[in-house]
Amino acid sequence: MPFLKKSDVEKWYAGSHDGAYDRLGAHPNKRGTWFCVWAPHATSVSVVGDFNDWNEKSGMLKHANRGEGGFWEAYIRSAKPGQHYKYRIRRGKYLVDKTDPFAFAMEAPAHGGNPVVGMSAIISELDYQWTDDDWMATRTGPEELDQPMSIYEVHLGSWRKRDDGYSMTFREIAEPLAKHVKKLGFTHVELLPVMEHPYYGSWGYQVVGYFATTYRYGTPADLQYLINYLHREGIGVLLDWVPAHFATDSQGLVFFDGSTLYEYTDPLMRTHPDWGTYVFDYGKGGVQSFLVSNAVFWLDKFHIDGLRVDAVASMLYRDYSRDEWRPNQYGGRDNLEAIETLKKVNDIVYSRFESVHMIAEESTAWPKVTRPTYEGGLGFLHKWNMGWMHDTLRYMSQDPVNRKHHNNDLTFPLWYAFSEHFILPLSHDEVVHGKGSLWNKMPGDAWQKSANLRLLLAHQFGHPGKKLLFMGGEFGQIREWNADGELDWHLYDDVLHAGIAALVSELNSLYTTRPSLQKDTGESFEWVLFEDHGESIASYVRRSGDEQLLFVFNFTPVPRPGYELNCPAGEWSLLLSSDNSTYGGSGTSVPQTVVCEEQNDDERFAGVFDLPPLGMVIYERNAS
Repeated sequence: MPFLKKSDVEKWYAGSHDGAYDRLGAHPNKRGTWFCVWAPHATSVSVVGDFNDWNEKSGMLKHANRGEGGFWEAYIRSAKPGQHYKYRIRRGKYLVDKTDPFAFAMEAPAHGGNPVVGMSAIISELDYQWTDDDWMATRTGPEELDQPMSIYEVHLGSWRKRDDGYSMTFREIAEPLAKHVKKLGFTHVELLPVMEHPYYGSWGYQVVGYFATTYRYGTPADLQYLINYLHREGIGVLLDWVPAHFATDSQGLVFFDGSTLYEYTDPLMRTHPDWGTYVFDYGKGGVQSFLVSNAVFWLDKFHIDGLRVDAVASMLYRDYSRDEWRPNQYGGRDNLEAIETLKKVNDIVYSRFESVHMIAEESTAWPKVTRPTYEGGLGFLHKWNMGWMHDTLRYMSQDPVNRKHHNNDLTFPLWYAFSEHFILPLSHDEVVHGKGSLWNKMPGDAWQKSANLRLLLAHQFGHPGKKLLFMGGEFGQIREWNADGELDWHLYDDVLHAGIAALVSELNSLYTTRPSLQKDTGESFEWVLFEDHGESIASYVRRSGDEQLLFVFNFTPVPRPGYELNCPAGEWSLLLSSDNSTYGGSGTSVPQTVVCEEQNDDERFAGVFDLPPLGMVIYERNAS
């Protein structure tokens, strides 16, 4: 009885095989292991490993389904979980050993030119005993866009080290990470890629094993433990996913069966100029099935609550970062096959997992990224608002005396804030490669940097859109992020840095309890003041039903006592001041209540506010 069925082959080439990980790869049972691999241009394929002394003659694979589709399979009785293996692939004179594209685990790199570097590992089927039923039954997705979503972005290897200097394992990090995230009030964590990547300096974005949990932090079961633990603590888990390009390491997908199987054959389109990686050929049904099934795999076997799809813009445009490129069949720059692949991934994911979050890192003005495919969209649920990130950081990095000349950077993002379902990211990309930490982007001395950073975070939580903050930003990490180190946790001993964390906790508390901050529609936001360029003061209202919250920002270090603001009528009570000494502020006194009264001359309503230096105040409108 063949392991691979005819229906598997048909779905694979149709680009719709969402469960290919159950058919391809190594699948052990009580007596041995089934191996199955796609290598249509190979003349022979063997599986070599610990179980046959790496002898290809005793591990020859046969054509599956009478050779249809280019699949090879074999049942090896001596192959057991815990052993290592590779595929030995021949095509004429071409001979190469390859790791299994569907392996669930791979061997750690070895030193000294070991010939078995990066071997695939046979592991038992992924049958972790989950205890997160309550979480899985109650999590929300597309039907609940008004739910709060505050994301803590984490690179596991450099969040916190063990006493011996090594990174924590998935199991070791579970309790301290959950405790930290809950204390700060985040709803989700987002993990930088945990798939196998030989080059640690890629942070996981140059993948060689798409179905393999990286050896650096433990086994697949260890990762499942981490996710289960976070779910039990009420924390969602998002995962970075990288379908835009793959690593060029020789043991991986590149030139897999002696041909350009996974990558483009066209040399103008094959490599990615920014990262030196290879680009998937999205026009092949097999490549589509590989990516579709990989997305489903992490949602299915690991209970992931959503995928953040990396570098979507590089997939959408054939000329992305290229001096030379090949137009599509109509002479245009759109990558039609990549677009269809993204749509297919999203459609299939949502047909199987209604409550997950598919998130696009898309940095251009591509239309309808977060609209359903049946409306002509790409089918994502959320999109990173890169424009908000760049404009807001450019504004905040200005010396306060110059901010009056850059007010448009602060206000422009509201012109398109409701065109997509946005996430406002302050991500890892903004604190590496010489860009400096968020702290060091802020102008002034240490006190002013902390106050400016509090202003930035307060505006992020006041502005429409879900929230994302990279680790370290929650307490004002001073040094630029270094993936080889760990966060500077000792900064918590400093009142300025501990104060930032205290403010983040309070902002998250407001965000997760106030409907007016969760509703990301045009009706939920109204500018009160956005043109006071000379004073660099801005104000807006967030509302939902009878609830109204008034945000007032002073982006200069000069206190503004007695500042008159034409605000909505009524009595307003203070909820929060970012200048409170609890947060490391100056503790400037601000009124607990402000009454906005009608003016006889033009029917406007004026309130008098005392605004602290480099501070933000939030007032709530009292019920009439």
